[in-house]
Amino acid sequence: MKFGVLGSGMVGSTIATKLVSLGHDVKIGSRDAANEKAKAWVASAGRGASQGSFADAAAFGEIVFNCTAGTGSIDALRSAGASALRGKVLIDIANPLDFSKGMPPTLFVSNDDSLGETIQRTFPEAKVVKALNTVNAGVMVNPGRVPGETDVFVSGNDAGAKVQVIRLLKEEFGWKSVIDLGDITAARGTESYLHLWLRLYGALQTADFNVHIVR
Repeated sequence: MKFGVLGSGMVGSTIATKLVSLGHDVKIGSRDAANEKAKAWVASAGRGASQGSFADAAAFGEIVFNCTAGTGSIDALRSAGASALRGKVLIDIANPLDFSKGMPPTLFVSNDDSLGETIQRTFPEAKVVKALNTVNAGVMVNPGRVPGETDVFVSGNDAGAKVQVIRLLKEEFGWKSVIDLGDITAARGTESYLHLWLRLYGALQTADFNVHIVR
């Protein structure tokens, strides 16, 4: 498949590298089409890897990943263009973290709204699926980094889009348990979990951890 990955930071490059290693064609999109981080990634990732602007990546991908910083996600997606996102599955990994007051960060949207919902409202013709935002980038594409059984979550308004994403997570990324939390309003919960994730990270001194739902 062809994937567009918006964001050339750690999350974007990790997702993109995994997809290329699986034989997919991936274009990383940045604000600047000649972004140096993206250029370095293309050189290291090899065949199937390319770079461009946010608009280039969104137009290229059959499925698009939003791996931008939450504070810049809406602007990045607007740069990508509503027409390029129309009808496509948009996997939103971003979290609404606000570092303006230092550490630990707060959430710039929470409780009765979420970044996932904001993206879906802003781009109503995209099929937004919130996923993978509750784990570190390395764990996203290699859940085996955490021993034992763990879970990852998806939410979104389009049932077919969620089926596609769940298949991708299981068959390509290796997740054994993917829990569908329902519509996009469930992103309020997974985004708010970052408060706990950050405290766990500080207490455990590692990002290689996850949760498992026991019932």
